[in-house]
Amino acid sequence: MGSKNKVAIVTASDSGIGKQCALVLAKQGFDIGITWHSDEEGAKKAASEVEALGRRAEIIQLDLGHLPEGAEAISTLIERFGRLDVLVNNAGAMSKAPFLEVEFKDWRSIFTVDVDGAFLCSQIAARKMVEQGEGGRIVNITSVHEHTPLPEASAYTAAKHALGGLTKSMAVELVDHHILVNSVAPGAIATPMNNMEEDEVQEGSMPNIPLTRAGKTQEIASLVGWLCSADATYTTGQSFIVDGGFMLSNPQVKAQ
Repeated sequence: MGSKNKVAIVTASDSGIGKQCALVLAKQGFDIGITWHSDEEGAKKAASEVEALGRRAEIIQLDLGHLPEGAEAISTLIERFGRLDVLVNNAGAMSKAPFLEVEFKDWRSIFTVDVDGAFLCSQIAARKMVEQGEGGRIVNITSVHEHTPLPEASAYTAAKHALGGLTKSMAVELVDHHILVNSVAPGAIATPMNNMEEDEVQEGSMPNIPLTRAGKTQEIASLVGWLCSADATYTTGQSFIVDGGFMLSNPQVKAQ
């Protein structure tokens, strides 16, 4: 991790948690690869904010719904920068439906993006890190539902559990190359995907959660930043839950 021009790629960094991770890593000295799926303007704005911090930014469209071709955008970014030190797998998809009504095509579409996409992006990234011989970091943004179910979202719950398992397998297999792999499992975070703005984060607004509020993207990104720092050299294969205490009670699941 001692390169002068460290490079981090953060998928889906056009907004929300991904964008905040990009900015935190830029502040730590990383040049940033920014990917977007449908919000090119958001990616350009994120890139300008990275550049305002004195770091280089490159943007590219990443479509993990069409694999394996879609993941090659990661290879393109690596070629532009010439190296890679960190990958943050933040891109994901979610849909809800009662288990008895889930259609297989919808089940597969969630797994394609959330599991297959993360697998392919990580494989491309890890191969470059191994080639460089300087180690690296991979952080998978999962969800609190890596650990506990989300009602009427069996595909999403299963996919996030799968990504948690992939994280552990990668950690064990890549440790000899000094590549550390962890996951961060957010609870309810104020993001566009959750139809919440950060200025709406107020104590008491979510009384079923012990901290009674949604989380802020910085509260996730700061942990990602630590995992990619020189202070996190003894941590791999772990899942860090950041959920305001949600897991203590999981108010979404009620006894039948």
